[in-house]
Amino acid sequence: MRWPLVAALLLLLTCVASASPAAPGRVPATGSSTGPITLVTAQDLTGYLQNRLAVWNRAHPAEKVTLIELPAAADDTQAQMISNLQARSDRYDVLNLDVDWTAQFAAAGWITPLPRQRFPLSSFLPPTVDAATYRGRLYAVPYVANAGMLFYRKDILAKAHVRPPRTWAELEDAAKTIAPRFGLKGYASQLSPYEGLTVNYAEAVQSAGGQILGRDGRTVAVDSPAARSGLSFLVDGVRQGWIPKASLGFDEEKSRQAFQSGQYLFLRNWPYVYDLAQAKGSPVAGKVGVVPLPGATGPGSSSLGGSDLAVSSYSRHPRTAERLIQFMTGVASQRQVLLAGSLPPARADLYRDPALVARFPYLPALRQSILSARPRPKNPRYDQVSLAVAQNVYDALIGRRSPDGAAGRLAADLSAIVHGS
Repeated sequence: MRWPLVAALLLLLTCVASASPAAPGRVPATGSSTGPITLVTAQDLTGYLQNRLAVWNRAHPAEKVTLIELPAAADDTQAQMISNLQARSDRYDVLNLDVDWTAQFAAAGWITPLPRQRFPLSSFLPPTVDAATYRGRLYAVPYVANAGMLFYRKDILAKAHVRPPRTWAELEDAAKTIAPRFGLKGYASQLSPYEGLTVNYAEAVQSAGGQILGRDGRTVAVDSPAARSGLSFLVDGVRQGWIPKASLGFDEEKSRQAFQSGQYLFLRNWPYVYDLAQAKGSPVAGKVGVVPLPGATGPGSSSLGGSDLAVSSYSRHPRTAERLIQFMTGVASQRQVLLAGSLPPARADLYRDPALVARFPYLPALRQSILSARPRPKNPRYDQVSLAVAQNVYDALIGRRSPDGAAGRLAADLSAIVHGS
């Protein structure tokens, strides 16, 4: 699992371009074969995966799992997975996929549909199950959930006698008036032209009641009044200065560091920020609160993050692969996803576990954020969709195009992408 995509997408386009949306003569899984398998993932920075797989291997000596770690950067991981699958290699059995890759891999025939009855799907947070399906079929099982949240300086808001913002108007007012009174900047976000900007734009559009593409993944919706309102929220914030221009160069880590160093009143980011900001030696330790993202008229909607576990269509031991997914998405493993991996689990009941909430007090707010989150557009050419969004939105943010001009150009670009022209 990795945190949301943080690298440029151009590297992937050469790999994705040769992948047809139709399944390319796949080798079907038998559904019964068992034996040794592999689990491929981006680099496990905490080491928790090896410990969980060791538990499995002790209990299944004839079906041992070997962990294959790819580069930590999501674009490099995806490119290597695609290269392997295009070659119809059986080296990978279980794939740990970012949630926005599932539709692409399913459409290309690289991962095999899974029998819904073998997995307790009702035990997972519903948006995570939605992200694991494509055209009504289950192609993966939720493993890690995630959602963007609003971090804030609770000490500053307490001094100002102001509650955390629930609407854009409240966020803007506090960023404009309260932040300067305490020597702070307003709102930090990820507006550099990469996947993070696509995520921030999607959240603004959704929080205004709009969408980028329809649920069919082919209806372009960015030229609607709601979508234009979401774009204007970001553009106006930069123009007015309560979103400082520094955000135009921020990714997740740069924005976290700026907030954690005590420069900002607000930060939009992912839950991993919390432990780092509260750690011993952090300038803002004990001063940070977390709430769901604000929206146009009330709580907003995040882009869904996280990862799914899927079975390669070319696995020689697909039954063992399915059983490993059952193990890795079970309650015991999901608890370790949070405790040892510092990642939000996909199992709903863990968000109400008193011991876990005491250790991770943001869990109730994160649960609310995930339940209101939406997957990124389900289109086999998602990487091209994201690149078009980031380029056009960035043009609007830096004033190269007007918001209306950027929305119109983006609509035309997306139409060409989703209809294959």
